[in-house]
Amino acid sequence: GTVYALLTRVLIIVTLFGSAYMAEVIRGGLQAISKGQHEAGDSLGLTYWQAQRLIMLPQALKISIPGIVNTFIGFYKDTTLVLIIGMMDLLGLGYSSLNDIKWAGLANEVYLTVALFFFICCFSMSRYSLYLEKKLHTGH
Repeated sequence: GTVYALLTRVLIIVTLFGSAYMAEVIRGGLQAISKGQHEAGDSLGLTYWQAQRLIMLPQALKISIPGIVNTFIGFYKDTTLVLIIGMMDLLGLGYSSLNDIKWAGLANEVYLTVALFFFICCFSMSRYSLYLEKKLHTGH
């Protein structure tokens, strides 16, 4: 059989996992669009796929912004799970730095720094989500 590198396997699994979650978020946005929008596409003479691309999907993405950003933040935090299978991430780098004699006794500082970095990144993503919601006037 074909043998893939560890990174390739992780990327494939995370991509499939993320795609399933993102599909559900977008599906929820599509279900939130009223039937009148579908009828509007029909009245304009658009095919099903044209109506989806030009009418429904832009509205669904606008409605789904909070869910999309929430999913991205969850995936970002889930990157620490690759440590379980032996790959390095930010938390793993902090953990491995504790093995250095220069960092002995600084475990709290290392974990606090990693936590602060994760918080800053997640908080920035959530603020950007609020900015997008206000800019696009989602009203949801």
